[in-house]
Amino acid sequence: MQSTGTMQRTGGRTAAAPVPTHCPYCALQCGMNLTPADGGTVEVSERTDFPVNRGALCGKGRTAPAVLASGARLTSPLVRSDDGALVPAGWDEALDRIARNLVRTRAEYGADALGVFGGGGLTNEKAYALGKFARVVLGTSQIDYNGRFCMSSAAAAGTRAFGLDRGLPFPLEDIPKTGCVILVGSNPAETMPPSLRYFSELRENGGTLIVVDPRRTRTAEQADLHLAPRPGTDLALALGLLHLVVAEGRVDEAYVEERTAGWEEARAAAMAHWPEYVERITGVPVPELREAVRLFCAPDAAMVLTARGPEQQAKGTDTVGAWINLCLATGRAGRPRSGYGCLTGQGNGQGGREHGQKADQLPGYRKLTDPAARRHVAGVWGVDPDSLPGPGRSAYELLDALGTDVRSLLVMGSNPVVSAPRAAHVEGRLRSLDFLAVCDVVLSETAELADVVLPVTQWAEETGTTTSLEGRVLLRRRAITPPDGVRGDLEVLHGLAGRLGVEKGFPTEPEEVFEELRRASAGGPADYSGIDYGRLAEENGVFWPCPAAGTGDGPVPHPGTRHPGTPRLFLDRFATADGRARFVPVAHRPSAEEPDAEYPVLLTTGRVVAQYQSGAQTRRVAELNAAAPGPFVELHPRLAARLGAAEGDPLAVVSRRGRAVAPARITTGIRPDTVFMPFHWPGEGRANTLTNPALDPTSRMPEFKVCAVRVETVPR
Repeated sequence: MQSTGTMQRTGGRTAAAPVPTHCPYCALQCGMNLTPADGGTVEVSERTDFPVNRGALCGKGRTAPAVLASGARLTSPLVRSDDGALVPAGWDEALDRIARNLVRTRAEYGADALGVFGGGGLTNEKAYALGKFARVVLGTSQIDYNGRFCMSSAAAAGTRAFGLDRGLPFPLEDIPKTGCVILVGSNPAETMPPSLRYFSELRENGGTLIVVDPRRTRTAEQADLHLAPRPGTDLALALGLLHLVVAEGRVDEAYVEERTAGWEEARAAAMAHWPEYVERITGVPVPELREAVRLFCAPDAAMVLTARGPEQQAKGTDTVGAWINLCLATGRAGRPRSGYGCLTGQGNGQGGREHGQKADQLPGYRKLTDPAARRHVAGVWGVDPDSLPGPGRSAYELLDALGTDVRSLLVMGSNPVVSAPRAAHVEGRLRSLDFLAVCDVVLSETAELADVVLPVTQWAEETGTTTSLEGRVLLRRRAITPPDGVRGDLEVLHGLAGRLGVEKGFPTEPEEVFEELRRASAGGPADYSGIDYGRLAEENGVFWPCPAAGTGDGPVPHPGTRHPGTPRLFLDRFATADGRARFVPVAHRPSAEEPDAEYPVLLTTGRVVAQYQSGAQTRRVAELNAAAPGPFVELHPRLAARLGAAEGDPLAVVSRRGRAVAPARITTGIRPDTVFMPFHWPGEGRANTLTNPALDPTSRMPEFKVCAVRVETVPR
């Protein structure tokens, strides 16, 4: 298919036609038009035909082309010289060096000494090819990705309750049509600004918005009710609300009987969390708990949406499970304009884990431990099912094993030096590797440590698909040719596979990879087999599952016609064996690290509107840096007074894992027992130096959102 814009005559000169595509950043995947401009870059303009953002773009989307400029990005492979410097090299030299070191490591230590670390920003094609490369070419089980740090707890809880995980089981357009939304640990006003209109429209339509957040964020300021629990207590809060639902006779008994299982056990667990007990744990007054229940239960339809706040905890799966229990008990799941959903963070956080770069999954969201799944995917790949390795380590566990069990690592589209918990330790593990190769657009902090750095294309220079937070598969289109010296990630994997003895199976054309992905996903939970590039261009995206005509269980209007896709899941049945949703009994437990005399304050982390994730790209954009030039420590005036700190004073935040220094930002919009730091920056203000890698036992999510710290003033 044609992947670049056509040319047209305007005013006596030739101009390029706009290319419809999608933003490279968050999981909204906002539609935008790109028009090739002078200097090999593009101009961004509104694309009003895409229903999610309807033309609106945040500052990150508007300024995304700035990273295309040659001064901001890599344009040549780099290799580590004998004197320790990274110096330019040719592609053959760089790929040969990677292949040679991978072969040496495998020969000396075995296949599982090779690690692969991917990213939630990779297209579906890249994620699919990377998982296949790890398992077929390298033969290693040691592959995971930074999406493990995104919504893995929500995925685990959703699968446990509903039999299937998709970020939102309904489209965003349903939000303004419901009666009440409880938004837990999410700040879309800053993390995905174009989505805020859905919540504004909800209120304009007479619905109510409840925001649960320890900070009074820009989103919380727009809420009808703001609950500000102590960080790490979201589980107790959800259980307290469910207790009140039961005590006040608000359970939808007919729904529970008809569509769920396990209610009695979950009910008993919730009843142990009476309101006054929950107030003591969370700090949320009992009248506010009662008001939240009244607002949530009053309308015919309601939703609970979670994000990283409740999910990035060592009890994140149970926490999300408690909010799902609240939805099930009140009949707010699998019904029109109702349900539980997760607001995915990364651009392809959903598709990135569906197709094989997660440690325990094969394409189509199949389980790596399922013999039938292994046979199906191995058949598509043309290999023996027994040759596929089993599940490997989760993301943090993989990073923690670097330099010991895992000796060589390939990183594609991730910057764990900034984004991983206990980041100083992770940086040390990366430095201890025998060999590190990084594929990236820019020289990130992780790339700076590498033995080989490969410059790869970015969104405007390549075609590929992503899957948004709605489960809508989308087509990004190539608008411009990449600079000389830059190659696509698929070309990288093709070149390495050939050097490692696998000549076939790693095509460089994205559409060819997607056609294989369709076959590999066919019949799986995330079935893309009925989707092709033509449909994506024609229909503005297609919701999975979408089996090929004549396959799967979804509705096909007429024999021989194509499946329409599935915008709304669970309306008839849940994806469990008996079609019923599962209540899971859960109980509050403390965070992995509670405050004490030495570390008396709680730290929580998050994002700011002008930066994105580890900041590797957005920190190279002047307009965004002007809006958000560096890290800060947000604290309440009472805490500031105890410290003797004024606005802008440097503060040291110290945890058991390290120390970070940043200027004070004093506000009444945060709890007095809590400080907040954004995590976009490296260096002395790196928030993830402090965070706790304690893992959720099910999702293996680290506890980013809460740890014990002390705060100290720093002499100027």
